[in-house]
Amino acid sequence: MRYINLGCGSRCHPAWINIDIAPCGPGVIAHDLSRGIPLADNSCDVVYHSHLVEHLRPEDALRFMKECYRVLKAGGILRVATPDLERICRLYLEKLESATASDNDGARDYEWMLLEMYDQTVREKRGGMMRHYLEQNPLPNENFVYQRIGEEGRRINRALRSSAVGKPLSSDQSSRPIFLRLGELRKRRQRLVHRALNSILFYLLGRDGLQALEIGRFRLAGEVHHWMYDRYSLSQLMRAASFQDPITQSATTSQIPQWSSFNLDTLPDGTVIKPDSFFMESVKPAELAEL
Repeated sequence: MRYINLGCGSRCHPAWINIDIAPCGPGVIAHDLSRGIPLADNSCDVVYHSHLVEHLRPEDALRFMKECYRVLKAGGILRVATPDLERICRLYLEKLESATASDNDGARDYEWMLLEMYDQTVREKRGGMMRHYLEQNPLPNENFVYQRIGEEGRRINRALRSSAVGKPLSSDQSSRPIFLRLGELRKRRQRLVHRALNSILFYLLGRDGLQALEIGRFRLAGEVHHWMYDRYSLSQLMRAASFQDPITQSATTSQIPQWSSFNLDTLPDGTVIKPDSFFMESVKPAELAEL
């Protein structure tokens, strides 16, 4: 059986073919999926991707789904995890009612739900407003936020707080490992080149033009969400790519044999890694396999 994990990030499994634009584990294939999937037609039994499709423009998402269809064998399974727009909207309305009823806890939860709806779609710099919210120590509504972002969110939060606090560098630079000093020199050189290039662009484009260029570069870099999905719109996207029988699953249920043992949507103890997700699977039909 040939199983493919696209845009795997740090969640990969040695029994799968793991592909990501920026590999962060051994054996992960480096590839930009906007250029297609680097596999032959009808060569895979399962294609899986988590929190990837929302980062694509709708027209690019359809092309990507057609690529998933192309590499699957007849009867192959596509499994998709993506943020659950329906659940976000329902929670937003629930917390809005609480906030307008002068419920302080509900008001704080409302602030977070508003960020879930909009921040990663409209942000113009890395981390956006959500980053600033998570850097608070302590979080004003920690239990609710962690219910939404799960264990992976806790890890991100710890990293954000650590970077916000920062650590002073040793005054004795010569005592630091050579690879750290060389790394800092490279970063310093990159900053100088970037600063010089920005000076030239500022002269050519002006302040507004340079700002527009920087925002555009950021929004094309892959961090922002270009669309969001619910159980209806994702099923329609799958059907448009010629898949059949879209069905909603949970983090632990799947048509993929022994799914839970791979720990891609859950930790070994069964904890859901991204609780803000919903999960959907569909099948490449045999009668359309040659189209």
